[in-house]
Amino acid sequence: MKQLFSTDREAAVKMDQEDALKVFRDHFYIPERTLYMDGNSLGLLSMEAEYSIRRVLNEWRDLGIKGWLKGKQPWFYFAEKMAEKASGLVGAEADELIMTGTTTINIHSLISTFYQPEGRRTKILADRLNFPSDIYALKGQISLHNLDPDKELILVESPDGFNLREEDIVSQMSEEVAVALLPSVLYRSGQLLDMEYLTREAHKRGIVIGFDCSHSAGVVPHHFSKWGVDFAVFCSYKYLNGGPGSSAFLYLNRRHFDKEPVLTGWFGNKKETQFDMSLEFDHARNAGGWQISSPGILGSSPIEGSLELINEAGIEPIREKSKQMTGYLVYLLEELLSGDPYHFKIVSPRDADRRSGHIAITRERDVFRINEALKNKGVVPDFRPPDLIRIAPSPLYNTYQEIWQVAQFLKEIIDNKEYEAFSSQRDAIS
Repeated sequence: MKQLFSTDREAAVKMDQEDALKVFRDHFYIPERTLYMDGNSLGLLSMEAEYSIRRVLNEWRDLGIKGWLKGKQPWFYFAEKMAEKASGLVGAEADELIMTGTTTINIHSLISTFYQPEGRRTKILADRLNFPSDIYALKGQISLHNLDPDKELILVESPDGFNLREEDIVSQMSEEVAVALLPSVLYRSGQLLDMEYLTREAHKRGIVIGFDCSHSAGVVPHHFSKWGVDFAVFCSYKYLNGGPGSSAFLYLNRRHFDKEPVLTGWFGNKKETQFDMSLEFDHARNAGGWQISSPGILGSSPIEGSLELINEAGIEPIREKSKQMTGYLVYLLEELLSGDPYHFKIVSPRDADRRSGHIAITRERDVFRINEALKNKGVVPDFRPPDLIRIAPSPLYNTYQEIWQVAQFLKEIIDNKEYEAFSSQRDAIS
């Protein structure tokens, strides 16, 4: 969808009228008097997700333990079935994906398998802008080998503090690197890295490479298997709308199915022999072999309904609308809020193909207070210290008129100095 933007509200109205995905908005519970622009942190509840929660809860009530095999979607195979539903979103074969654990636990599981320092290859390659939890996990894995994280963890630097250059990443792919773990999307700026290129360059140098796709899964289509990605992880509570703390996903390219998982647990055993209760671990020769514990059925049940809705909409139309929405927001920010006295700066890539689903803005002063003033007007953005506001319109439930309204609110906040009424002290969650 190509559109000539305008600062007039009528342009937003027209885009909403022509929006092929507008029907999906009515499937979501949107908080009253709220412009919810935080889908890159926590997606909203859909009616489909609510239904799947209630159905599983009723199965527990009515079936008890029989739900493991007698539920409408038997709990014993729930993780595999959810992976099957999600596989098309990331370009994976069904058995290369599993719903399990949390993102950080899955990083530990995969890195413990692939990071076996030997000879010169003792280093892990990551980046300075990565989400801190990923870095904590990598440092922990290095320490488990009695090595020094300060020496063995290479963090690619950013030239501007917000974005990375792929050529800088590749330049650090030396013969000393054993494994690389990178984000598909930089969580602060929204920059989308070229995963296919980075995978190809890593493999040329004998490096195993994986990606954390938490900030892209569900809003950007991926092709893990086609690109040859070795492994990947992603959460389900952002663009996948699976609910707070819902189960994550783990991808393992099938060429690695015969590797032995190191962090083992009984749910990684072959289904056919899992209840033999043997003390010899017989791991499933697929991504499921990297499961550790029993899945939290109640906590992951919303994913079923949410994935059905996302698949109905289609990941390609979702991506096209997302690019259009973020492009419209960029246009409004540049036209209305870049000059005096606003001075907002966009740190996300201007090229829609190089960014994910959110736009990050900053300013020399009072960014947190401006964020608080936005919240006071009913907008739900999110703030990342020290001075970044992220705005993430969801293609499934946000409208172009809401984007237009957010830009108007930002203008009012500066024009009327409304931010001066707010403290610069942050809450525990910002």
